[in-house]
Amino acid sequence: MALRLRWACLLLSAGLLLSAVAGAGSVAVDDTAPAVELPLLSAQLVGENTLPAGTPFGLDNLKGKVVYLDFWASWCGPCRMSFPRLEQLRQELGPRGFEVLAINVDEFEADALKFLSEIPVSYPSLYDGGGTAPQQYGIVGMPTAYLIDRSGQVRLVHQGFRKNDEVQLRTEIIELLGE
Repeated sequence: MALRLRWACLLLSAGLLLSAVAGAGSVAVDDTAPAVELPLLSAQLVGENTLPAGTPFGLDNLKGKVVYLDFWASWCGPCRMSFPRLEQLRQELGPRGFEVLAINVDEFEADALKFLSEIPVSYPSLYDGGGTAPQQYGIVGMPTAYLIDRSGQVRLVHQGFRKNDEVQLRTEIIELLGE
């Protein structure tokens, strides 16, 4: 298993690096966030409806909200740290119009589901085993996230995740919620 994770990490890193070198567009601050629609990894409560796992879901479902679009993988150490903190931010700021949308890039969906069973979150997590969304966004490392305002414009690109990042993110989110 450890060898498979190492290979997955190396392959993803190599693929992302090649995409970046080949001139794949990287989404930046002030860009309009590219549309993303992928299958839900698990059932998701949306409003008063529960969408089953596998249902297509994406940014269009969150129009008018401030969204933290988070690319993650089960083998990513900083992702294990970020998930509980993002869940806390969502619980606190969700009623004001904030949402987290996570996109998993594991090769095997079972790895993503195992991660979510160990670190459960209430926000939607999508599965992109083919790596189309990371290529579309120009991702070069895990985790990478995009803070998107209510109109769909990228306002912050956040790479990696450290303990103190939550303070800055909360400030940025609250500012966008006030606009």
